[in-house]
Amino acid sequence: RARSAEDWWWDRLAPSGSGYRLLQSDSMLLVLPGPGPARARTQRRAARRASRQSPPGPRAAAAKPKATPRPEPEPEPAPAPAPDQGPDAGWGNRVPLEILVHIFGLLVAADGPMPFLGRAARVCRRWQEAASQPALWHTVTLSPPLASRPAKGGVKAEKKLLTSLEWLMPNRFSQLQRLTLIHWKSQVHPVLKLVGESCPRLTFLKLSDCHGVTTDALVMLAKACHQLHSLDLQHSMVESTAVVSFLEEAGPRMRKLWLTYSSQTTAILGALLSSCCPQLQVLEVSAGINRSSTPLQLPVEALQKGCPQLQVLRLLNLMWLPKPSGRGVAPGPGFPTLEELCLASSTCNFVSNEVLGRLLHGSPNLRLLDLRGCARITPTGLYSLPCQELEQLHLGLYGMSDRLTLAKEGSPLLTEKWYHTLRELDLSGQGFSEKDLEQALAAFSGTPGGSYPALCSLNLRGTRVTPSTVSSVVSSCPGLLYLNLESCRCLPRGLKRAYRGREEVQWCLEQLLTTSPSPY
Repeated sequence: RARSAEDWWWDRLAPSGSGYRLLQSDSMLLVLPGPGPARARTQRRAARRASRQSPPGPRAAAAKPKATPRPEPEPEPAPAPAPDQGPDAGWGNRVPLEILVHIFGLLVAADGPMPFLGRAARVCRRWQEAASQPALWHTVTLSPPLASRPAKGGVKAEKKLLTSLEWLMPNRFSQLQRLTLIHWKSQVHPVLKLVGESCPRLTFLKLSDCHGVTTDALVMLAKACHQLHSLDLQHSMVESTAVVSFLEEAGPRMRKLWLTYSSQTTAILGALLSSCCPQLQVLEVSAGINRSSTPLQLPVEALQKGCPQLQVLRLLNLMWLPKPSGRGVAPGPGFPTLEELCLASSTCNFVSNEVLGRLLHGSPNLRLLDLRGCARITPTGLYSLPCQELEQLHLGLYGMSDRLTLAKEGSPLLTEKWYHTLRELDLSGQGFSEKDLEQALAAFSGTPGGSYPALCSLNLRGTRVTPSTVSSVVSSCPGLLYLNLESCRCLPRGLKRAYRGREEVQWCLEQLLTTSPSPY
């Protein structure tokens, strides 16, 4: 016989042995955990048969007798009661803890531990056990609520969060490796004290827009966290004496350091020049939003001796004034392992070919060179560098080319040396002539062995590149994914824009091949 809707829902929602039971009310059907007193199948069928029988009365007596009914099948034996599986029975409770922790780890790697782990811990006991594993809390960012930040409300919010951290630090953060504190104004010292007491595996600390960082807090952290090797203090108010004391304590193991330039940066750089961080690999000094008018004097040779293992050097948006080397002074040891040099600036700076040579004369492994805003650098100076496998070259001049006398020739020297390795090339705002750019970009169409160039990003904004030159380079570089032709005075109208993605770049090529020349 066809099964009734009640039987179907009963078997679907609470099958025998699942550990769940149904509770039916006037307008809803509840699925509750636990075996409980479940209604047997025979009882349900008997109830249905009773409801189908006609009620006694005159109509039933006058009714015509029906044929002899078929014998009813014997009722099925009641199923054996399911074993007690506890209140958290179900698929979530049957997943092994190791697999559940691995799944949580994938989500944490994508979105961070919060708020996911806090919400997952409320699902059931097994999920709470998985979410409580300290291995999942390896990267944490802590910031007080934005709504209550002004005036006294911010202090109250920080104290409330600090109360929660007093429990979280010893119970969840024992394997914490990367910690970021943002917008802490008054409770930085207690938080850093908790970190020093509960997070011995900390390797990276970032303080962004934090105030009240004391010398005692940083020194205590350096002594307690023996694996701490990276410190980011950009956009935070930290006294130079505190940073110097920290570097003196943790200097031999320091690998990465980020600073915001101020009048106190000189003392910190002095500590680096004295070889307190001989293993430093990344050094970034940025002027931030409020650009300082005080030039930074940095002795190149002393920095090479103090940080011989440097791999990344970024001096961003600084008015950098290198100290002259003097006559008869031997060149410094260089940076043998340097792979990235960024001297980008929004205004013209004092970096020249001579300064660039002093920096890179011993850096054959350079991969990225960012000289945006360095208008004194010429192609001849770049051609003399020892690096042979440069992958990214940025020479853009943004908003300053109208006030400078730029070189009109020399761009073929750049592509002749690095056409086989360049992946990103930025010549925006440069004053090279049409013929010079044509010769330079023609290097990408004559690759030996029939292989395609590695170029995937080309910025020609504000240059005098011609349609035929653009067509040639796009046809020769099938891997080109970004092409900027904004403000190119020699191109037809409607094509002077940036193209992102292979489809847009190919559309630009089709337009250049089919569109007749038009006024610029």
